[in-house]
Amino acid sequence: MRTLLLFCLAVSISGCSISHFVNKEIKRSTVFSQQHTGLSIANLTGAKELAGYQSNRYFNPASNTKLFSFYAGLNALGDSIPGLEYLEWGELLIIRGTGDPSLLHPDLPHSAVFDFLKNRKEPIFFTPVNFQEKRFGPGWAWSDYGDYYQAERSALPLYGNIARFSHSTGGKPQVLPSYWRPFLVADTTASGIERDEFANIFHHSDLGVPSGLIQDVPVRTSDSLTVRMLSDTLGKEVKLIHVPINIELQTVYSIPSDSLYYRMLQVSDNMLAEQLMLLYASQKGLPLNTQGGIDHAIEHYLSDLPDRPIWRDGSGLSRYNLFTPRSIVALLQKIYAKMPEERLFKLLPAGGKTGTISAQYKEEPPFVFAKTGTLSNNYCLSGYLISKKGKRLVFSFMNNNYPTSTATVRKEVERILTKLHNKF
Repeated sequence: MRTLLLFCLAVSISGCSISHFVNKEIKRSTVFSQQHTGLSIANLTGAKELAGYQSNRYFNPASNTKLFSFYAGLNALGDSIPGLEYLEWGELLIIRGTGDPSLLHPDLPHSAVFDFLKNRKEPIFFTPVNFQEKRFGPGWAWSDYGDYYQAERSALPLYGNIARFSHSTGGKPQVLPSYWRPFLVADTTASGIERDEFANIFHHSDLGVPSGLIQDVPVRTSDSLTVRMLSDTLGKEVKLIHVPINIELQTVYSIPSDSLYYRMLQVSDNMLAEQLMLLYASQKGLPLNTQGGIDHAIEHYLSDLPDRPIWRDGSGLSRYNLFTPRSIVALLQKIYAKMPEERLFKLLPAGGKTGTISAQYKEEPPFVFAKTGTLSNNYCLSGYLISKKGKRLVFSFMNNNYPTSTATVRKEVERILTKLHNKF
């Protein structure tokens, strides 16, 4: 009995000391003096916080939103991604997309969907009527249409819905897929590669893309473009047909699910996160609609969070997203309970090693496994921290509306979390 009391007292003192440490460090920080800051720290299990600073306040999470999409995926997908649904109708093959982004994607494994379509002998018809979404999400910056991080959403993405340009000494830059080569236009006023807003015309300067670099430019998607590019790639005609299919379809699986999760979390790939929420909707029997998938996930898997999330897209590009630090911590606890630690920590960026925190938290072995979230004047970091004493903590550190540089805020977050690691 005495041993149990001493253990409980030690846990209580540890929690109090972490809380005292957090409040002292944040309040005395000159970096945080003119911004909105929230922090929540907890154990891997249990609803009670070890420390909280404005943890019940709502913040824009930026790409911390991808943690919510990740958890949705874990509750909808198995080991493999459902890449395509199809119906054998007489001598025809009718196909429709599931939202899977892997077909011909330059940074993902080879998709089994390609082999399936290549080997079919029947005439192929693509129907897009299950896609009930706009190309951009609510609260996105429409002027960013040509930037690599804002690829459009679609039912059956090809090549990641981007054109990938690289350096060439022969005038025109190299482009993958080669389908886009006739659409390049020399333009001395262009900076690198610039696309027309509403057409797939790519302007390139004399320099084009510097040697050793690549530039990904989103393409303007459409149903007709999908069938043209698919026909070009497969070497046989694919036709467009607008018919709803209300009977059970067969499914072709494309790539391992962890391949998608890893890429999305490591480099904070917005396109994969957006398509993941369309995949979620598809697997829950819903039309391909992001908000419909989000609402379903909140109702069925996230209704017990401390604060209801204001969740508007899959990637975090939307300025309308609002989450509280303590709700993100509760989400991270759910994720940890859903999968083995070894697998989870391999998927997340690891401090000093991989992904978006490879340049921070440089210590062996890594002690931070976390997702970053960055928009202009917003920087968030949420994940798992291992203390020097072996304690495993869950944290969400959110910073909004700062007037200084992101590098300055990032460094201050690193200072406090490293001190937490060393002290406890």
